[in-house]
Amino acid sequence: MPKDLAYYETNKRINKLSQKLVNNSVIDKELYSKYDVKRGLRDIDGKGVLTGLTDISEIQQNRIIDGKTVPADGMLFYRGYNINDIVNGFATEERFGFEEVVHLLLFGEMPNEKQLEETKSILGAYRTLPSNFVRDVIMKAPSADMMNTLARSVLTLYGYDSNPNDTSISNVLRQCMQLISVFPLLSVYGYQAYNHYLRNQSLFIHVPDPKKSTAEIVLELLRPDQKYTDLEARVLDMALVLHAEHGGGNNSTFTTHVVTSSGTDTYSAISAALCSLKGPKHGGANVRVSKMFEDLKINVRDWEDEDAIRKYLTDILDKKAFDRSGLIYGMGHAVYTISDPRARILKNFTGKLAAAKGLEDEYELYSRVERLAPEVIGQKKHIYKGVSANVDFYSGFIYSMLGLPTELYTPLFAIARIAGWSAHRMEELINGNKIIRPAYMSISTHKDYKKLADR
Repeated sequence: MPKDLAYYETNKRINKLSQKLVNNSVIDKELYSKYDVKRGLRDIDGKGVLTGLTDISEIQQNRIIDGKTVPADGMLFYRGYNINDIVNGFATEERFGFEEVVHLLLFGEMPNEKQLEETKSILGAYRTLPSNFVRDVIMKAPSADMMNTLARSVLTLYGYDSNPNDTSISNVLRQCMQLISVFPLLSVYGYQAYNHYLRNQSLFIHVPDPKKSTAEIVLELLRPDQKYTDLEARVLDMALVLHAEHGGGNNSTFTTHVVTSSGTDTYSAISAALCSLKGPKHGGANVRVSKMFEDLKINVRDWEDEDAIRKYLTDILDKKAFDRSGLIYGMGHAVYTISDPRARILKNFTGKLAAAKGLEDEYELYSRVERLAPEVIGQKKHIYKGVSANVDFYSGFIYSMLGLPTELYTPLFAIARIAGWSAHRMEELINGNKIIRPAYMSISTHKDYKKLADR
């Protein structure tokens, strides 16, 4: 877009007007307490306000002992199955698990061998994009933000669907399984377009093997030689399983429910969820964890010096280090208190991959920070609940060991979470039947209108 002098002068006027907008929009924070407003749909203890029911997943962070609620190790259930049992099941049998989890989340039951093969077959058959879609949509408008590319691609697919507005469950299931299948293509092809057109690197557009798992497809499409080890694919598969679903209250899944309740189409609902995940307060935390560790390694030369690590973490909390946000990224969660079960599982696989890559020292550094950060936070801040590593703490390290570009970290989250979004969209269509519309209280005073000449 060409920018002349008038453009820049107009921007100056906008900047001046923006301050007036802010001055006239600030709400006294005490009013939120006065009217008992649950900001962020959470109470004062951080517990989410109950806005719906779901049979898709369950998060447990407390136990009832002698009639009292006490913090406990976190537990996560997909359709009633403990995530630890699910992971142990396919890991022990040396199978990929994401496609099994897709079936479980969508259909509410663990598949038998025949059902699992059918799900894999459907996903494989759908793993293709419309003719010339890559050329006409992805290549012609490359973006440095892959989530922007992904959301635009999903919205554009609406125009290629012969029946986009039909919200019958059979049609929505078809749309959702197609999106689950092509999310890896949209994400990686979007990155390849960016890497070529905006970074002047070589362009690789590989055709996916429909018989391979989602994790294998990601690595196959991304790497120039299409090669990867079995361990690499299985660790990425594990990360996809652990990101596939996390209750109905997280921002992007709740967005899926809200937008679905209006009766809109699948492409609009899923693109809205993507736009939610794009926000740095939701997706992208693993990118900030990775960048934080890059900064730590510059400032702490001896990775075994725990006093130096404590000082660095303290400086972060004091807004003297890294991005001056006062946040130790990857530590703490809105729900979990004692531990995040996903982080515990991922840590084990992180150690295996680090050993294979010869990065044991870096893995030990992560482990030290995981152990020391809660101590430092506890000393510096008065908090109402425990703090532990969350799933993002180790996922960024895994992705970096796999050679994945940081631009794809959040899209990888989406490649997994589309399974949960799809299940929640259909659950809302089946059970909702009412548009979600919470209330906001007006605090404005009534004013007398004056004619323009009298103002």
